[in-house]
Amino acid sequence: MANKKGKRRFGSVRQLPSGRFQIRYPGPDGKMRSGGTTYATEREAEKQLSLIEAKLLTGDWTDPKRAKVKLSEYAAKWITERPDLRVRTIEIYRGLLRRHLVPYLGNVPIGKIDTAAVREWRAELVSVGVGASEVAKAYRLLRAVLMTATDDLIIPRNPCRIKGAGEEKPDERPVLTVAQVFKLAKMMPEHLRALVLLATFASLRWGEVVALRRKDIDLNARTVTVRQAQVELDTGELIIGPPKSRAGLRTVALPQAIIPELKRHLGNFTGPEPEALVFTGKRGGVLRRANFRRATKWGETVTALGVPDLHFHDLRHTGNTFAAESGASLRDLMERMGHDSVRAAMIYQHRTAGGNRAIAQAMDDMINDDPDDEDGSAGGLALVG
Repeated sequence: MANKKGKRRFGSVRQLPSGRFQIRYPGPDGKMRSGGTTYATEREAEKQLSLIEAKLLTGDWTDPKRAKVKLSEYAAKWITERPDLRVRTIEIYRGLLRRHLVPYLGNVPIGKIDTAAVREWRAELVSVGVGASEVAKAYRLLRAVLMTATDDLIIPRNPCRIKGAGEEKPDERPVLTVAQVFKLAKMMPEHLRALVLLATFASLRWGEVVALRRKDIDLNARTVTVRQAQVELDTGELIIGPPKSRAGLRTVALPQAIIPELKRHLGNFTGPEPEALVFTGKRGGVLRRANFRRATKWGETVTALGVPDLHFHDLRHTGNTFAAESGASLRDLMERMGHDSVRAAMIYQHRTAGGNRAIAQAMDDMINDDPDDEDGSAGGLALVG
């Protein structure tokens, strides 16, 4: 139907055989789109065109057609379109999507997910017994997916607006004393004693310590260099790649007190070639978490130590605590732990060596002066036998 007032400045209105009116208009990409509904009068259709034009000008316009895509489809595509994600992260995201998002919101069009729906979904997860940490992870994934949907002009704003829902509040983890660290090391099989000491006093993650090669340890300089990390997927596949972040690429100063044990280990259990793995299974194979737990009888051992809920990662937590107690600056601590951003790591890299060495020296002082070390096993490193 022709517009009697002359050519329309934005979009067009036409009357359908049914007598109702339909609108068409160009989106931000220049492609023509038809309105998602029809209108009883031409005036109503024109009013809707004016509203759409205003939203395009203010950046509030969303694509009604794309808003019909289901969350499961959009989220799966969201994961695959992020080439910078680590393999393990992809596995975690897909697991969260499969377990906690698809069963509840998977068939819901993105445009229909509002804050009330998100609140109900989260409450449902809690009610069926999903752990608080898992709920927070699932919420963060949903929030990230829907934030991209806002960037894609599919929804006007992110409906994930529940204050604190994405925050994890893990239980306080145990921190060992210096004497307990050395006692735990002594309780390990001989070929794994140095692993406990290095993971603790260099604040290394599991994947970092089991990926170390002989060339990464410099006994003369008393340093360990983290160049790569081992990731074990749920399928059992092992992947060797860079650390979790660029900040994870680092050189950590070691306390003198653990050097003799490292030297003994390298001499007895590590191959002579630079690429030889520092820590392996009993038969020389790649060390896996399950094999480590079996070889060390971890559950029984930490119970005997008096810390029955100790996780391997708590060794890193313990080392981080020792480092913090040394009085080092936050910048030095973050660099040592591999927790800083790329930008901060690059800015303060030249300041790290002195602070890093000071941390190691402070650890030596802790080891030598530990009041709980009744038998002197820490300072004397009496681990053999």
